[in-house]
Amino acid sequence: MAWSRIARGSQLTQSLARIASEGGAATSVASARRSAAVLGQCASLSSFHSLAFAGLTERYGAAGAGAGAGQFQLSRGIGTTSPVLRPAAEPLTAECSDADESAVPDLGPTRPGEKPRVVVLGTGWAACRLLKDVDTRAYDVVCISPRNHMVFTPLLASTCVGTLEFRSVVEPVSRIQSVLATRPGSYFFLASCSGIDTRRHEVYCTAADSDGLSSNPYRFKVAYDKLVIASGSEPLTFGIKGVAENAIFLREVSHAQEIRRKLLTNLMFSENPGLSEEEKQRLLHCVVVGGGPTGVEFSGELSDFIMRDVRQRYSHVKDYVKVTLIEANEILSSFDVGLRQYATNHLSKYGVNLVRGVVKEVKPTEIVLSDGSHVPYGLLVWSTGVGPSEFVRSLPLPKSPGGRIGVDEWLRVPSVDDVFALGDCAGFLEQTGRAVLPALAQVAEREGKYLAQVLGRIAAQDGGKAHCAVKANLGEPFEYKHIGSMASVGRYKALVDLRENKDAKGVSMAGFVSWLMWRSAYLTRVVSWRNRFYVAVNWATTLVFGRDNTRIG
Repeated sequence: MAWSRIARGSQLTQSLARIASEGGAATSVASARRSAAVLGQCASLSSFHSLAFAGLTERYGAAGAGAGAGQFQLSRGIGTTSPVLRPAAEPLTAECSDADESAVPDLGPTRPGEKPRVVVLGTGWAACRLLKDVDTRAYDVVCISPRNHMVFTPLLASTCVGTLEFRSVVEPVSRIQSVLATRPGSYFFLASCSGIDTRRHEVYCTAADSDGLSSNPYRFKVAYDKLVIASGSEPLTFGIKGVAENAIFLREVSHAQEIRRKLLTNLMFSENPGLSEEEKQRLLHCVVVGGGPTGVEFSGELSDFIMRDVRQRYSHVKDYVKVTLIEANEILSSFDVGLRQYATNHLSKYGVNLVRGVVKEVKPTEIVLSDGSHVPYGLLVWSTGVGPSEFVRSLPLPKSPGGRIGVDEWLRVPSVDDVFALGDCAGFLEQTGRAVLPALAQVAEREGKYLAQVLGRIAAQDGGKAHCAVKANLGEPFEYKHIGSMASVGRYKALVDLRENKDAKGVSMAGFVSWLMWRSAYLTRVVSWRNRFYVAVNWATTLVFGRDNTRIG
């Protein structure tokens, strides 16, 4: 095949460009091998470009096969090469053709003498702890996520009713790891990962919001030396009809804002003249599905809001406001039996109606339970746990029980080189003999801290570059020890369960002292001193003046 045709392949283009710019200086062994691999592939096929474009066409349609590919630009390490968008480790089986492809930007492979690059997908608990602790003297860091902040999820329920302001529970990633905003070679990209090529060590991304950019959607790719998948999870709906369309989840700040807006809107609408008693009762009926810590804490916050604020500021409709918590089994099933009973009694005492049942269908104004009963609602919050996201399910990587990305004892994905997974999207493979860890913040945070140490050991053994860590000593495998659980139930009461597991012995307590422990623990866990100050001031303001009931937006 002629050199002009081969040069359109992005990997060979980069190698040739480097050789030319360095006046023929020898490149790294890894770069030479990649170039040879591309040559071998193109020698046996009619053209490189149909091969690359096949993955793009299969995933995004045939649109976008414009002319003008083949030019390469460099600006702070960001270039323009031909697009190859396909799921991870997809085999290269398509035929070649001479058709050019529309060029897409890329952050190309690191060069000899440059620091290796760690690409982190996500900004959750695991990803942000890794970003905080990773050795930036040894690595350049690139973070890719559709949000530019971490959410302190344990306090998210408090923002729905005005106990805390939304900005008090978010932390920008540039504050967690400053090199993302200050150091050449380290970046934050506001985008979602759409595919991974583990053989070529590239991730393919789509900008989170392409309005105002040169193309919509705006796609680009990033080469990595080490890849960390920490993309989190998504709420479980169990395939129940109508959940996604009618319920509000409680995972992001946008969810909390929507809940707050809906709650206050219903309170104000209910005072309009001409509404029937039945319609007022429906509008002001708040239903929470799921009796885990998130569902219980939100129910407690909502009950507090109704008892302390709604009854004073919406006296015309105060008697219509109701809260129902629906759970298929027992609430707070991971807690001590005595604590579960305390929570049940406390919530019932302060107006939360506990219903044991299974949701069969969710309609725009009512829930249908499996026993045939109908529950009308004005606000529905769905909090039944989390599962693997569509992105995680689409990756052709080994899966652990439950569908998460399978990892070994060192959080590596064993079937591919230089890929790690952690947090809610990862779980131990069956052959490790370990149970899949629960989707908890403390699990994810400790995995992030551990993996930062592993990456530090790899760098110390000159294994930071791609394909160089095969024989590196990674140290002790990851071990998780549960330090306990806490949950607020409202009215200055909380539960503290310090047992390692539900069958072990340990300290279990409930009441006002537990509530002080709950607030103190979470205040110290907030990432920055700035947000700790915000949270403390918000708590004090709410205690003295009550919750803000302003509807904005």
